[in-house]
Amino acid sequence: MLTVTNLSVQFGKRILFDEVNTQFTHGNCYGIIGANGSGKSTFLKIISEKMDPTSGTISLEKGKRMSVLSQDHFTFDAYTVLDTVMMGNKPLYDIKIEMDALYARPDFSEEDGIKAGELGVIFEEMGGWNAESDAGSLLSSVGIKNDTHYTLMKDIDGKTKVRILLAQALFGNPDLLIMDEPTNDLDYETIAWLEHFLANYKETVIVVSHDRHFLDAVCTHISDIDFGKINHFSGNYTFWYESSQLAARQKAQQNKKAEDKKKELEEFIRRFSANVAKSKQATSRKKMLEKLNIEDIKPSSRRYPAIIFDRDREAGDQILNIEGLSKIIEGEILFQNININLAKGDKIIILSKNSRAVSAFYDILTSNDTDFEGKFNWGVTTTQSYLPLENANFFKNGELNLVDWLRQYAKTEEEREEVHLRGFLGKMIFSGEEALKKCTVLSGGEKVRCMLSRMMMTRANVLLLDEPTNHLDLESIQAINNSLKNFKGTVLLSTHDHEFAQTVGNRIIELTPKGVVDRYMTFEEYYANTSVKELREKMYS
Repeated sequence: MLTVTNLSVQFGKRILFDEVNTQFTHGNCYGIIGANGSGKSTFLKIISEKMDPTSGTISLEKGKRMSVLSQDHFTFDAYTVLDTVMMGNKPLYDIKIEMDALYARPDFSEEDGIKAGELGVIFEEMGGWNAESDAGSLLSSVGIKNDTHYTLMKDIDGKTKVRILLAQALFGNPDLLIMDEPTNDLDYETIAWLEHFLANYKETVIVVSHDRHFLDAVCTHISDIDFGKINHFSGNYTFWYESSQLAARQKAQQNKKAEDKKKELEEFIRRFSANVAKSKQATSRKKMLEKLNIEDIKPSSRRYPAIIFDRDREAGDQILNIEGLSKIIEGEILFQNININLAKGDKIIILSKNSRAVSAFYDILTSNDTDFEGKFNWGVTTTQSYLPLENANFFKNGELNLVDWLRQYAKTEEEREEVHLRGFLGKMIFSGEEALKKCTVLSGGEKVRCMLSRMMMTRANVLLLDEPTNHLDLESIQAINNSLKNFKGTVLLSTHDHEFAQTVGNRIIELTPKGVVDRYMTFEEYYANTSVKELREKMYS
């Protein structure tokens, strides 16, 4: 389907890819993974012909059509929503435009009629006469209502554009579908629809995503970018992660016999295959587990942050009581009449269809906002640590190095010592000279890792986290996910990461303009529950 031959990419002295030779074959879905800066998005740009490699070639099988999820939200502003979707199949759309132009001629000739007829035959063979209805159905599938289909893209809000561009990429069943972070800015329902669509898609898909649940649901292979090469591994992300961890442990067991290691690997494959075969994610198309073998299991060179949330003390029974809490901004009711009592050990997923409501809720609970109605009281034995959605205010002094930056949040002389501070930074992979880099040069992911170092140092017994996975690579996401699962205190967490929400939360609280929906259940149970769904619809109507 797609062949990569002797691909090399170099920026100055930095080598991203070095003589890469690989193939992406028909009918498989490849999840591209790699550390931040490894070249995932660059690779997608190269295979979608938006960027030239330093050397080497990319060749798509003759007669096959490629479609790429657009990242530019303004390219199609002059077109209607429906036309934008149909433009996803460029050959078909170009014929449509040519036919429309011929028929629009005031001096329409016999020659024009012959040409239009020839184009019409091709158009029919391509399914063109059903194009508008097919595009409309696809739009409806991603939650775009019929009355929006003829609206100009320039009049569409950003989050709705994301779903329209998704429909564009999927339109016409391309032979090769390339998607870079397709779940960004999508709600849970649309992501679930996309997972189901791709899991049953018969063509080839190459996708970059930090959403582990999404990668598990759709991928037949994981394509790992490491040391300038790309290696394919059969299975989804969880299989790759767990098997690589197992292989790393075995590599460290020098005294263990090779035969025992082989048996352990075979048992791992057997258990994993049995579990996935029973899951909702198993489809007739995804037979990757039948092809799993020991050769696919290799240790990863990835470095995982050591995120460990300890507590100075255990909290008492009274954690947080909220009465009649309401927040209105410029006449918009973000939430009102919120009454909640948190219990010790609760791990709560905070939801709202309005992301502003969630951040405003955190701002109130952390005393960063005093303009609200109602009241709340933290238990006297609680201590709180907060990871906000926006962290720019924490890095205003860009000339500080990371050791001095973290020192600002130390409470004791012992905590201010450099060796102590370097310990926390080291856990977040800022070791050696890395700990002395200036705040001005930090990437988004590095800033979040600094904020996590700060949180760990507070040793709080209540953690509040607003979208903690933003900007993080898969390794950091996995590490913080594991840490919050093991944390013995109370957690309030908002996240768009399905796996995160499902594995951490034991209680769901949704903030709405008409009150609160509060249930002790898992994230998946919450969205599957019919009575909850009916209540949620009333709360937003």
